Amino acid sequence: MGGTAPRRTLAAAGLIAALLLPGCTRQGKFSPVDMWNRSRLRPLEASPQFASGSSAQALVPGTVPRGPLRVDNALYTGRSGGVLVSQFPLTVNDRVLKRGQERFNVFCSPCHSRLGDGKGMIVKRGFTQPPDYAIARLRGAPVGHFFDVMTNGYGAMYSYASRVSPEDRWAIAAYIRVLQKARPVVPTDQRTSSGAPYEGTVTRARS
Repeated sequence: MGGTAPRRTLAAAGLIAALLLPGCTRQGKFSPVDMWNRSRLRPLEASPQFASGSSAQALVPGTVPRGPLRVDNALYTGRSGGVLVSQFPLTVNDRVLKRGQERFNVFCSPCHSRLGDGKGMIVKRGFTQPPDYAIARLRGAPVGHFFDVMTNGYGAMYSYASRVSPEDRWAIAAYIRVLQKARPVVPTDQRTSSGAPYEGTVTRARS
């Protein structure tokens, strides 16, 4: 029993030392909160530790990227040379349209309705009404517009980039074209639910 107390004392001392060590600065000085603020490197801040003088370092040659390379701007941004694309960057077939319909019904129809007339169930319960896809402005919009809206948000609509993959966003855009062809032209924007325009502060969020 006589050796129990010293062992407990040593264990306690070791535990205290372990708790205090993370508080050391890069210079080895004690500061219990420094690792949570001043000690960490912030993006692009100056750093004397690297020859470049910056905390941001170039990738090691031969680095293998995680995930797919997003070199196709049209496919991943809906733009080419900064301009919204008018052609689909992937092949549109029955499989893509079926997938687009399924994803549209899940993510878009609550506001836009399954017809695309902007009178979905959420709108009937008071949410801001989106425009009818059949109006001239949207019929004439380049297909990249719909991808861009799903990616970045628009007006009262927030971004779906974290919820819908780029390929599914294009599938939805393709299905929107089907909805437009299936309905008669709506000459003017006939939204009357709130009187407020749908185009407002743009919500931005990248994929």
